[in-house]
Amino acid sequence: MGMLSEFREFAIKGNVVDLAVGIVIGAAFGKIVNSLVNDVIMPPIGLLVNGVDFKALGIVLKQGPDEASTVVLRYGNFIQTVVEFLIIAWCIFLMVKVINRLRRMGERPLHTA
Repeated sequence: MGMLSEFREFAIKGNVVDLAVGIVIGAAFGKIVNSLVNDVIMPPIGLLVNGVDFKALGIVLKQGPDEASTVVLRYGNFIQTVVEFLIIAWCIFLMVKVINRLRRMGERPLHTA
């Protein structure tokens, strides 16, 4: 079997195609969650903490002559990224929960009268 035919067999296997579809859907889902966090969740949280923009929060470790050479520890951006991760993890948990419930329902025997 030649290298090209081996690659073709690998590339058209169902699990490889499923993985590719999952990556594309995951990237789109990530954009949706990112918008949810940035545009819906973080503004009210910022309002609750007196209008603080989390992305702007940071500690200057070393002041430079210009902005490019200034060293800043941007912990606010980290907080926002953690919030995004928690939302994505929660959504995935809920999706897996629904899928497992549907699988269990499919395994139940049908009642006959």
